[in-house]
Amino acid sequence: MTWWEGFEETRLLIAPSATGNGLGHLLSLQHPKSGKPTCYLLVNGVLHELHWFKQSYTSWFLGDYVCEDGCLYSATPIDPVFIFLPIFEEARMKKEDDPGKFRQLDEIIFINGYPGYCHLMSIAENCMQVVCEIKEIGSSKFFRLDDSKVLAWLSCKVCQIKQALPSLDKNYAAQDEKNSLADAVAILGEYLKDDPWLKLLYKHLKLNFVEATRKARDTEMFETADENNLTSSNLTKEKGRSDIKTKRTGKQTKNAKVETESQNIKEMFSRASRRK
Repeated sequence: MTWWEGFEETRLLIAPSATGNGLGHLLSLQHPKSGKPTCYLLVNGVLHELHWFKQSYTSWFLGDYVCEDGCLYSATPIDPVFIFLPIFEEARMKKEDDPGKFRQLDEIIFINGYPGYCHLMSIAENCMQVVCEIKEIGSSKFFRLDDSKVLAWLSCKVCQIKQALPSLDKNYAAQDEKNSLADAVAILGEYLKDDPWLKLLYKHLKLNFVEATRKARDTEMFETADENNLTSSNLTKEKGRSDIKTKRTGKQTKNAKVETESQNIKEMFSRASRRK
């Protein structure tokens, strides 16, 4: 079941506005790195990745309605080649030095359990030409992924990321060429399977794959621990506030100012709705 089926709660989505017919399509596709079902938004022929932000103890205004738990989705454009790369890799059925088979698009992007790919047929035909060999027989086109073209495309992506990094943070600007290159590849690696493309890219750029993946794991463990500590701290603070309010119940029932001066936004809107 996809995440939106039977999902009755309101969520705020920041996304580009659609033109023409409809409001775009929510698609369940395989994540290019993990292979797990992931939600994407197709708007005006552009594919967007959905990012979910969960903010505890906050609220959003949706017109006159208040979404109390603060859940927010953001849609950002993603190059569809990332999405198609693992599918085209598997479809060519490459063995050792054999470059693999040419296949038609409708064969390649037919994935059991993922009907959303049928909306991406025209996008696949346009964008995958940059990384594929193509043979035309009559009116039919046959595609086969080409290793050299994929590496050239990935190298171009790495170069673009590396050039953008100094503008994001002063620490990136102070790094040497090798570390900046490694960071750019690590960012790109969020959308690539380790085998074969990420390993080939590290080898092509003369970088140490083992060292880079170790650093990535250490960073991920650190960030996870930091998030867990923050969540635990927030829960502890909330429990403390709850205990204090429980102890004060009955003693301050005559003092209405204590309640009205609360800084908890969720409680403020709850009281406002009760007064109506």
